[in-house]
Amino acid sequence: MTGPRVLIVDDQELIRTGFRLILTARGIEVVGEASDGATAVAAEQRLRPDVVLMDIRMPGMDGLEATRRILARNPACRILMLTTFDLDRYVYSALAIGASGFLLKDVTADHLAASVRLVGTGDALLAPSITRRLVQRFAATADEPPAVHRDLTALTPREREVLALLGRGLSNTELAETLTLSEATVKTHVARIFAKLELRDRAQAVVLAYETGLVTPGDT
Repeated sequence: MTGPRVLIVDDQELIRTGFRLILTARGIEVVGEASDGATAVAAEQRLRPDVVLMDIRMPGMDGLEATRRILARNPACRILMLTTFDLDRYVYSALAIGASGFLLKDVTADHLAASVRLVGTGDALLAPSITRRLVQRFAATADEPPAVHRDLTALTPREREVLALLGRGLSNTELAETLTLSEATVKTHVARIFAKLELRDRAQAVVLAYETGLVTPGDT
């Protein structure tokens, strides 16, 4: 087996079985399954998977709370949220607390495997158009506290510019082209932003960019 070791969490056995068969057939090891959040937390601690496919809505402890507990104990774990529709407030909350992305449950087999491999390398899974719509819909309003609290004063003007572009969903290649910089320089800026703001990956960066007003709905 090659690729990340995966734990599948969903209260529907059919989905767990289907995902396991898809991943296993593509050389990705599934180390375990869980049908609820509490079982998932215990399984992650016991099995130490690289990636967790986490359903959001489950009986008992839901996927959001399970994600919070897993990442509090093991920040290196990568979690992909599973949802039935893309504009889901719980997905937004999960990205804010450190989930590395999300997948719709009707994802194709090849996209599922590619997504698991991607986050297993430490990157975030972001479909820019969907992610921006999600964050625009649920970014904190005046009567709702931010999901991510960070002070941007530690950033240089260039780093703020890079963060704003990250929030708009640009890749490192697109950032380099937009700012007329090398990709190596862009990667250095991104790494410094993450370190200064204690961000796990680009998913949290997108949320932060909107919640601090660095990017506003309608920006292109």
